[in-house]
Formats: sequence, C-alpha cells, structure tokens
Amino acid sequence: MNDLDPVPLEKLKTYALADRPSLVSEAEFATPRLPPPGAVQALLETMPDIYGARSLRRLAAALRVSQQSSAPILWGMGGHFLKVGLTPLLRDLMDRGFVQGVALNGAGAIHDVELAMIGATSEDVADSLKDGSFGMARETADFVNHAVRKGAAKGLGFGESVGTAILDASLPHRQLSLFAAAVERDLPATVHVTMGADIVHMHASADGAAIGQASLLDFRRFAGLVTQMQKGAYLNIGSAVTLPEVFLKAVSIARNLGHELNEFTTANLDQLPHYRPRVNVLQRPAGGQAYDLRGHHEILIPLLRWLVLAEEPEVVE
Repeated sequence: MNDLDPVPLEKLKTYALADRPSLVSEAEFATPRLPPPGAVQALLETMPDIYGARSLRRLAAALRVSQQSSAPILWGMGGHFLKVGLTPLLRDLMDRGFVQGVALNGAGAIHDVELAMIGATSEDVADSLKDGSFGMARETADFVNHAVRKGAAKGLGFGESVGTAILDASLPHRQLSLFAAAVERDLPATVHVTMGADIVHMHASADGAAIGQASLLDFRRFAGLVTQMQKGAYLNIGSAVTLPEVFLKAVSIARNLGHELNEFTTANLDQLPHYRPRVNVLQRPAGGQAYDLRGHHEILIPLLRWLVLAEEPEVVE
C-alpha cells in the first residue's frame, strides 16, 4: 500500500467567530419561569389520556418519584438541545434536584462554548460548505482544543475541562453554559466524542491523545453514574446514535459488576424515530418504564419541566 501523508491542517484558512452569522442567539432562548398556580392542572385537564399525552404525564410523574427517592436522573443530549435554547431550563432543573448528570456528544461542547463566548451559535452548514469555510471559526476550535489538552494533563474529563475553562476565562455569556453550570454545582457533565465528527477536529490544534483520554474518562464516569441508577431515570434527547450506544455499554458494565439495575425509567424524546434510541434506550435495557415521545425539543422540554415542577402532578395509573 502507498503511504498517504496527513492533510496539512496548518494551511487552513480560518476566520473570527464574531464575523460568522449564527442561526440562534440568546435573545431567543427559553426562560425558566413557572406557571401560575393551577395552570398545570388546567393544562392536564385539556390533554387526553392517550398515547403521547399519557406518556408525557407518566414520565413527569416518574421523574418526581426518582427525585423524591434521591435516585439519579441522567440526561443524555445531542447538540440540538443547546441550539434550540433549552440550557436555561436544564440549569434550573439542576438547582431543583432533577439532574444528577448530563452526557453530550462533541457537538454539544462546541455549541456550549460558542454560546458562552458570543451568546450565539449554529452556522449555516449548507452555505458555508460551498467555499470550505464550514467549521473554520478560530476561537471555537482554539478554545475547545486548548481546554481539553490542559484538562487532560490535569486528569480531568472532557466536560469538566470545558466547563472549568469557561469559568476560568470568565466568558461573557457563561450563564448560558451547561458545562460551566455543572462545574459550579459539582455535577458530572460528560462528553462522548466520535473522532472526526466535530468541527474542532478539523483544526491543527486538535490533540487526538488528549481528546481520547478525556472522553474515555468521561465514559467511565458516566458508567459510574449508571451503576447508581436503580429507581432513577435516563432521558435520551435528540441523540440518534452516540448516546444510545454509550448508555447501552454503561448498562452492561453496571450489571457485569453486580450492581442492582432492574428498576428504572428510560425515555427517548426526539422529532423523528430512530433505531438505536428505540432498541438501546427503551427496549434492550429492560429496566421498567420506557417512554417514547415524538416532537420538537423546544416544545416537549418546557412542557415536561412544567409537569415535573407542578406541586401535585397527576399520576396516571
């Protein structure tokens, strides 16, 4: 076989993040307000007790049971969760005891950093791909890659490295960062990277050894969370491949090590049906209650939060 030299990434043409048009910004994001007394019950009374409405009500009730039992509630998310402005709601749920761990793919870390930097994120992929400018924002790649390299040298995981770097740099919009919030609250936030799938991997600053070390540590920490998930819950939100695969392996590790893991809630929330969330999150783990909810994150998550935080949410038997 002929040797093939690696592409010379040092020659890439980059641009300033501030010069890139972004599709979403802080002004459009959710706000963690609560409904007035009686509003949630009135909403429930308008909903039928059928299919998705029933699943939403039962999931909310199950999360309250887990929280009251001090059992962990774990949230696994694709980057789209952050792009549609839901970070403020999850930060609020952290403070209310409904989040004991979050797991994201590599795209989640990228959007989180951009939001913390400029209060906006998400480029027009189709348009920027035409001239090869897709993913070429300097500050995004430099910040993420430097944070992970520095954190890995200190024995930190990927998520903790990013959250710590955001706080240390006092990024101007750090209140929008899920990773910074997790570090501040001493909650695990893990990142599960597919090498070559994220824009920061296109830059010469990417250090494969550091990325691999930090992300593998995060996988092992996530598996540790799953070992404690008896009577708890795992929500897969918008991850079609990566997080369902990670969750399945973590369940196997937990049971292999002898941890009791036969009674817990799983849920998949996504706009479209996908194979791996259905089988790896809802069917194969066989832990008890499993809910499949179809819809836009920006609608389902605020609804779920309202139902979870209602004083006396209706429990459907």
